[in-house]
Amino acid sequence: MKIKNGALNKILLMGNPNVGKSALFSRLTGAKVVISNYPGTTVGFAQGRMKIGRARPVVIDVPGTYTLESTNTAEKVALEMLKDSDLVINVIDATNLERNLYLSLQLLERDIPVVIALNMWDETKHRGIDINVKKLEDQLKIPIVPTCALTGEGIRRLVNRFHEARAVKSQQSSDGEKWKKIGKIVEAIQKIRHHHHTFLENLGDLSIKPLTGLPIAAAVIFCAFLVIRFIGENLINYVFEPLFDKAWIPVLLKLSAFLGEGSFLHSIFIGNLINGEIVFKESFGLLTTGLFVPIAMVLPYILSFYLVLGLLEDFGYLPRFAVLLDNFMHHLGLHGYATIPLIMGLGCNVPGALAIRLLEERREKFITATMMAVAVPCMAQIAMIIGLVGERGGRYVALIFAILFTILIVKGLIMNKLLKGTSPEIFIEIPPYRIPHISSVLKKLWMRVVWFLKEAVPFVLLGVLFVNILYALKVIDYISRIFAPIMTGLWGLPKEAIG
Repeated sequence: MKIKNGALNKILLMGNPNVGKSALFSRLTGAKVVISNYPGTTVGFAQGRMKIGRARPVVIDVPGTYTLESTNTAEKVALEMLKDSDLVINVIDATNLERNLYLSLQLLERDIPVVIALNMWDETKHRGIDINVKKLEDQLKIPIVPTCALTGEGIRRLVNRFHEARAVKSQQSSDGEKWKKIGKIVEAIQKIRHHHHTFLENLGDLSIKPLTGLPIAAAVIFCAFLVIRFIGENLINYVFEPLFDKAWIPVLLKLSAFLGEGSFLHSIFIGNLINGEIVFKESFGLLTTGLFVPIAMVLPYILSFYLVLGLLEDFGYLPRFAVLLDNFMHHLGLHGYATIPLIMGLGCNVPGALAIRLLEERREKFITATMMAVAVPCMAQIAMIIGLVGERGGRYVALIFAILFTILIVKGLIMNKLLKGTSPEIFIEIPPYRIPHISSVLKKLWMRVVWFLKEAVPFVLLGVLFVNILYALKVIDYISRIFAPIMTGLWGLPKEAIG
């Protein structure tokens, strides 16, 4: 069976986790997906279209899988998608042929055209790995193209060879026979030259050993917090606040004069004037506080957080952090990989909640989701904590985070005791440390910031609008009088905090 250009309607990208499928998908379709150097980048699957002559086939980034044996959710999804596809691009990590070829041999046993993208080709040169691509093609009898998805090397040649792809329909074989065949193939086509361990390889080894890994983790967290705060505060002080003061206040003052202070619309859109002036943190109008808080106070920390997260993702540190904390997380009923959704939740709880789907067991999904909802502040909340409490000293900010961390631990310990079941063992891909590509980091940063502006800011504005209407209708005053005895007497809050 051989495909024809006009009949190419559905293309699958298949391969092991962390082989660069998402990066290749982005190159082929131009679609914007988050590409990271840790396993499980693809949650569910991404879909886009590419142009091949007159054809516009659908390209699907299938969740990473090691086999087609339907032992977990990803493998079941992959098997289902294979049924009506016209071509499979089998993406292989060229630095780890032996492990990757098992899935390739399984694909060749099915009646579907296959072409192999021998990805991460640039790293084979750095590691002293020589691969005879022509010999590998002769062994497997399908087109094989060396690629580097991050730089775009080999992508055009890969597309040009789609028409050569054919279904080999090789004879079914046992697992033992497959591994024996893989061993012979690798021995025939791959040669490894003497290679001295690089600084990054040595650092990667140190990052995963408890004795050296824990101090490294503490240093990474401390430095990440300092960088996030430094960038965030400077963006606020030197970019966003001056921009609002010089460009936005004159517009608002004209609108204030037009609406008339004290009018219903003025209280909704402008809020209160403080001594005849607009004070963004106190006016509490839709166009004053409603815009200033998410844009000028929160967005700078969103930018700095996702910049740091993107660098750690692409550098390859997060999987090592997960393995390092695995023993500790078992006490909370989780394995180390649950730390990744929790870390992502620090930026925004929604992506963090989506990342929970990577966890296999319902029990660990529930524990992680509950811990995130109760004790993991998103970057908007963190920005408010730093902005409001930080003025009184860093020790108070540290105290709040210490309290939240204590709640997180206690909550996990309680749920681990109450919920039946055991915490699963961790099976996670540990990629090598790689110097991040700035273009990839900035692309992810842009996508995440756009998502924040589209998804989060409108809810902030709706919340401010709703509360302002309640203020204008005196509903807040009525509610305040009812709860005043509890809030001032029992909780000890000042009267100003009630309304």
